[in-house]
Amino acid sequence: MLREFRDFIIKGNALQLAIGVILAVAFGAVVVALTEGVLMAIVAAAFGKHDFNALAFDLNGTPIQYGRVLTATVNLLLVGLVLFLVVKAVNRVVPPPKAAETDHELLAQIRDELKARPRADVAQPVPGALR
Repeated sequence: MLREFRDFIIKGNALQLAIGVILAVAFGAVVVALTEGVLMAIVAAAFGKHDFNALAFDLNGTPIQYGRVLTATVNLLLVGLVLFLVVKAVNRVVPPPKAAETDHELLAQIRDELKARPRADVAQPVPGALR
């Protein structure tokens, strides 16, 4: 059982998934630091508040904290913008994968390959022989 578990963990899919999760957590920390440390500071400079969590109004004595929703929305938009820019930058550096060939393209390649091969069931002329 231990050998099977070791083989499962070592297989590419599980290992790649683990590496992806670890990298995602690390990347998430970078994005949060950028959002909170830089982008929200720009928002604070523009609007005079670093976050809007304190914004609220009373409705029949119950505080409605719309500032939390506003802060979460700004964070979402900023994180989305940062991720969009990172993906755009990566797409410029890394070429996109080649598109998969269609069935028609594959069949055409097979046809062309078969046409190029000499047929074994037909006698081939010998070069220099009389006909």
